Amino acid sequence: MRGIFAGACSVPVTEIIAVEETQVHEKQSSSGRWQKMENPFAFTVHCVKRARHHRWKAAQVTFWSADEQLCHLWLHTLRELLETLTSRPKHLLVFINPFGGKGQGKRIYEKKVAPLFTLASITTDIIITEHANQAKETLYEINTDGYDGIVCVGGDGMFSEVLHGVIGRTQQSAGIDPNHPRAVLVPSTLRIGIIPAGDSLAIDVSSVHHNSTLLRYSVSLLGYGFYGDLIKDSEKKRWMGLVRYDFSGLKTFLSHQYYEGTVSFLPAQHTVGSPRDKKPCRAGCFVCRQSKQQLEEEQKKALYGLENAEEVEEWQVVCGKFLAINATNMSCACPRSPGGLSPAAHLGDGSSDLILIRKCSRFNFLRFLVRHTNQDDQFDFTFVEVYRVKKFQFTSKHVDDEDSNLKENGKQGFGQICTDNPTCSCSSSRSSWNCDGEILHSPAIEVRVHCQLVRLFARGIEEQS
Repeated sequence: MRGIFAGACSVPVTEIIAVEETQVHEKQSSSGRWQKMENPFAFTVHCVKRARHHRWKAAQVTFWSADEQLCHLWLHTLRELLETLTSRPKHLLVFINPFGGKGQGKRIYEKKVAPLFTLASITTDIIITEHANQAKETLYEINTDGYDGIVCVGGDGMFSEVLHGVIGRTQQSAGIDPNHPRAVLVPSTLRIGIIPAGDSLAIDVSSVHHNSTLLRYSVSLLGYGFYGDLIKDSEKKRWMGLVRYDFSGLKTFLSHQYYEGTVSFLPAQHTVGSPRDKKPCRAGCFVCRQSKQQLEEEQKKALYGLENAEEVEEWQVVCGKFLAINATNMSCACPRSPGGLSPAAHLGDGSSDLILIRKCSRFNFLRFLVRHTNQDDQFDFTFVEVYRVKKFQFTSKHVDDEDSNLKENGKQGFGQICTDNPTCSCSSSRSSWNCDGEILHSPAIEVRVHCQLVRLFARGIEEQS
């Protein structure tokens, strides 16, 4: 048995997409690779090939033999192995935002995604959305028992819709009121596909409440102050395209607004890591696995009345003037910030990294932002504090007047250059929260992290080879 590839390689069965018999035409059999065989038989293995920047690409390896029985034996054996992969989906519901990907969402799905589904013998039901929140509404209405997962084709907004629909539908079926801040949410058995793969990855989800009302769920970033002002300003400039984020980022930096308030949080004592231990979350993460086990032990003790974890643990309170308050459920890495806002944040450890940036000079804040682009510790400043938490609350100093002053206390101009001088007048009464790219207008929120609440079709970040 011989294969068409350069050098030796091995492919895990979990990374094989499909195996199919290959017809050898007369022209092929007379070429250099086949000419030594009479009537060769062949089959092709479609598999995953790793590319740069953690990307996967589809690849093919063709094997051929003069022995027809041997060829069919390999074909039959590999197909039997693929049948044993019980985690691989068979039937998916696909939501396509036709306006996603610069209006190319439908074309991208038909050209790149659909052929892979067909190759892997995955059947699909496709819904092309026509208005906002259609995916979320659909998931509340239809019977999802026949699906192995939900796939979203579009931007962050489409993923957010599917996330909220899957979690909301699960709580509705379980009779749980998600508006209750202390409600223990039930994980969904449905997996969500962003970049579909055969594996399964459980991730944390934060519920965000205001006055006993659920506002949104968050899986990546909650940002008040700098990132809240940035996203709010950028929404007014959507006509600029993606460059609006650079423009609004510069404008927000020059404004240098700070906000007074109180942050209360419950430390995540069940976690085995810390925000500064330089142990990033990777595929098969030990920190996530061990932290979940310890959290479950805490919950069992509370369930059997041995102790009330929330009463035993003490809430910590931090008051002051803040340029930014960030809570990350993941590192939030991107091309401009390879390490992210919190390089050691974990996807499924039941905690969020709470980052407090106190009022400082514009120059020091710039130093802090620049640290996100290199390997230096961005938390190594006297005006920066970071905590690993499982719950937190924030109350603006002006929360009592926020409704009456909503229109009167908007930001004006760029403000003066701020220093550590206490006479600086760059204060504004309130900011907004950036919740995974969506704006939450109420500053007063209560946040709780739900450990590994949803599952994705994903494996996790792999180490660079």
